[in-house]
Amino acid sequence: MSLIQLRLCAMFAGFCITAAAGGGEPLAADKDWDNFRGPGRQGVSTITDLPLEWSPQKNLAWKTALPGAGASSPIVSGNRVLLTCYSGYLVPGQEQGRQADLQRHLIFIDKATGRITRQIDVAAKLPEEERIREHGFAASSPATDGELICCFFGKSGVIAWDFSGRQIWQTDVGSGTHGWGSAASPVFHGDLVFINASVESQSLVALDRKTGREVWRAGEIREAWNTPLVVRNSAGNEELVIGTLGTIRSYDPLTGELLWTCATDIQWYMVPSPVAHDGVIYYLGGRSGTASLAVRCGGRGDVTQTHRLWTSQRGSNVSSPVFHDGCLYWIHDSRQTAYCMDAATGELIYEERVNRAGQVYSSALLADDRIYYLTRTGRTVVVPATKEFRILADNDLNDGTLFNGSPAVDGRRLLIRSDKWLYCLQTE
Repeated sequence: MSLIQLRLCAMFAGFCITAAAGGGEPLAADKDWDNFRGPGRQGVSTITDLPLEWSPQKNLAWKTALPGAGASSPIVSGNRVLLTCYSGYLVPGQEQGRQADLQRHLIFIDKATGRITRQIDVAAKLPEEERIREHGFAASSPATDGELICCFFGKSGVIAWDFSGRQIWQTDVGSGTHGWGSAASPVFHGDLVFINASVESQSLVALDRKTGREVWRAGEIREAWNTPLVVRNSAGNEELVIGTLGTIRSYDPLTGELLWTCATDIQWYMVPSPVAHDGVIYYLGGRSGTASLAVRCGGRGDVTQTHRLWTSQRGSNVSSPVFHDGCLYWIHDSRQTAYCMDAATGELIYEERVNRAGQVYSSALLADDRIYYLTRTGRTVVVPATKEFRILADNDLNDGTLFNGSPAVDGRRLLIRSDKWLYCLQTE
């Protein structure tokens, strides 16, 4: 198909993300939480009346034992919750096992009852890493467009199923492995699926959603664990943006043409996924030195001097932020500190210690004018989405395992997964 045909198809098929916010649309009452960080992929929901307080005895609608561990996040489609996990090898809290027994699982859960209705097992392509961090072999969240479910399992490939559980296609995007595993989630966009295969082949790959055939591939995607984001710039054109070691890179989503690059001055790998607003993209990353930046989209070539708006030494190594009312909010993965920053200037509004927070790998969730921060021990601290810091609630689901995934929203319910359970929380 020619470039002109692709653009015409995009125009008439409603290919574009329609939100004026510059990234994607937040979850509304008629939308499913169908991707990592929701339909807008920015961790934002407009749903109100979500639970504020919970415990194992309070506001728990159901909990479901999982067939394996994982750092991926749940998604929702229709009456189903979809989640990935892994078993057989290097599962936290279990014997080491053998690589030959390593499996990934895609599970379907009835969202009304919490009952597992289908489990699809995927054998690993070996050899895998002999040692891997405790977030394991299932860190990429599934994604769906309502017709297909897509999962990314590293060197074992990208796989798409229909909702009957029938495999439609499987594609190899590289054979590289890493001691931290893979983490980026698939992104549906019209007739394409985008895969950040930095670990597997240092590539950003666009696949045909119907066949899995490779449409385009961009190289030089190094030390990138973040999920790409489609952003609309001030001219109304779409860009596919990804953070890599040392640079932010923007591509034409249809062709893979490199549009611009911007130096980050971050001397570390890029794990947190971005957020965007009004054509400006915001990234966190790194452990020290420069740790966050803002870039206005729409440039060409090296835009470091022309489109980079600010940099800051406040950021996060793992957890992704949210944008609300001109501010960025996030919690640092290991400093037990919550931040509010002026998104226009990069000036810090508050920097507040959250006692006993511990490590945080989960990304922030903004809903009901509140921000939910989930720690790896199962504690969720809820703060107002305002420039004044205070703790509204401090909830604990500690079950002795790790909570590495991000919360998902299903109507008036919250979904939180650990290495052992999927919890559904609802105000009684």
